[in-house]
Amino acid sequence: MTDQLTFTPRTDKPKVVITDYDFGDVSVEKGILEAAGAEVIALQAKHEEDLFDVAPDCAAMINQYARIGKDTISRMQECEVIARYGVGVDIVDVATATERRILVTNVQDYCTEEVADHAIALWMTLARKLPDYDRATHKGIWKWQSGQPINRLRARTMGVVSFGKIGQAIAARAHAFGVNVIAFDPFLPAEVAARHGAELVSKADLLARSDYILMQAPMTPETRHFLSDSEFAAMKPGAILINTGRGPTVDNQALYRALTEGHLASAGLDDPEEEPAKRANWSPDDNPIFTLPNVLVTPHAAYYSEESILAARVTAATQVAKVLTGQKPDYTVNADALAALTA
Repeated sequence: MTDQLTFTPRTDKPKVVITDYDFGDVSVEKGILEAAGAEVIALQAKHEEDLFDVAPDCAAMINQYARIGKDTISRMQECEVIARYGVGVDIVDVATATERRILVTNVQDYCTEEVADHAIALWMTLARKLPDYDRATHKGIWKWQSGQPINRLRARTMGVVSFGKIGQAIAARAHAFGVNVIAFDPFLPAEVAARHGAELVSKADLLARSDYILMQAPMTPETRHFLSDSEFAAMKPGAILINTGRGPTVDNQALYRALTEGHLASAGLDDPEEEPAKRANWSPDDNPIFTLPNVLVTPHAAYYSEESILAARVTAATQVAKVLTGQKPDYTVNADALAALTA
């Protein structure tokens, strides 16, 4: 990948700060950024205050889980670009970055297949009661009734919340099992959903009609606790919830109530509401969801494959290298807002 990239290296040795990473090393990023003439400083910041000392003279920051907020950005005097390793930028204060004329980039289209596969895997695991069977057989219980009741998938209804590229990829996989797909996405034309075999419906209709709800919503002020007590009460009894979007879009306390009171059958979460990777200290004891046998939780791993991790690292570093060497980056978050400021 990196051998296809060409830059005219800068001679002033701009400083690029990688705020945090869990890849083991930053050799991929260094290879790209040093070729562009940059110096790379890698940290493991767990608190925003950890970035204050490096903020004033950095030319760029790349972050994975660490928040780059107003207090950090206000200290930046030379920064040209803030790059996210993933799609979501809720842990970057984009508004303040824009005010300070700092470009924000992200990584797109690198894990669509992985997240869709993961969502379907969680759904099938719970729909076919595999955890129940596994626990029973390990205890020496050899009965098909260990998973009872299990319903046929064909002709049931799957509701997908947020029907972008990943939601569409989920639908493509789900159709093979004969389910009817409906979707809620206020930003998508109905004809686009129809082209991908989904009926676009209201939030209320999706909650009322779905046997399975697959959440793929991004994190915004509007989507925080998108599913809470009233929404769970509106769902079909025995519904299954899968969330491979952002953790805080599901109110975990309300979900706990819905699961323990028997209204929902089960849930599969790729990230709990507290998003452990973004905390300095975390224990599953903090969240009662982890005590429930009908909940599967994976450690925000839906995006992961060896190929997708490499793509994210190469792409994030490349956006920075392009900006620092005067080239146009591929994926920008606030380019239009910056252009409006200078118009």
